[in-house]
Amino acid sequence: MGKVIYWMNTSIDGYIEGPGGGMNFLDPAEDYHQAANDHVRRIAAFLFGRRLYEAMEKPWTQDLGKEGAPAVEREFARLYKETPRYVFSDTLQTVPEGVTIVRRKDAVSVVTRLKQEIDGTLQLGGPELAASLLDLIDEFWVYTFPLIVGGGKPYLPVGKELRLRLVEHRSFASGIMFQRYVRP
Repeated sequence: MGKVIYWMNTSIDGYIEGPGGGMNFLDPAEDYHQAANDHVRRIAAFLFGRRLYEAMEKPWTQDLGKEGAPAVEREFARLYKETPRYVFSDTLQTVPEGVTIVRRKDAVSVVTRLKQEIDGTLQLGGPELAASLLDLIDEFWVYTFPLIVGGGKPYLPVGKELRLRLVEHRSFASGIMFQRYVRP
């Protein structure tokens, strides 16, 4: 049986995007990038909300990972392209090979089915999607970058309280912190 992890990068004050939108403030250092690659090697599928999908897809399938890019980025691009991707959207009509569109109304049933069919990790990304699938999330992964942005889009929208247990944490020389939480 598969497990769903919700993984996002945040500022110290808990935002995945700054006040003006975008994730430009999250400048991944090489130590973080190598750890991310190590995690992605174990992922069976990506489950993305539309906005995160659009932020990831073109850069990692077309722009990054090309000759001349750092080896750690080329490796991430290769791993990304090799991993099946599901995008949860009611507006997208077409996607490239390797990507499946799932309508938002079907999110719970599709993720429930994927958890039963896939023996591996399903990496969920996107705060609105995560909020809609909260009861199906097994682990919460947070990479916290050493900066405060003062507002923007939070890791999770305001919602219900959920107590978690810290089972892993790691600090990087770059100042980035990794925390992995599970349900008690």
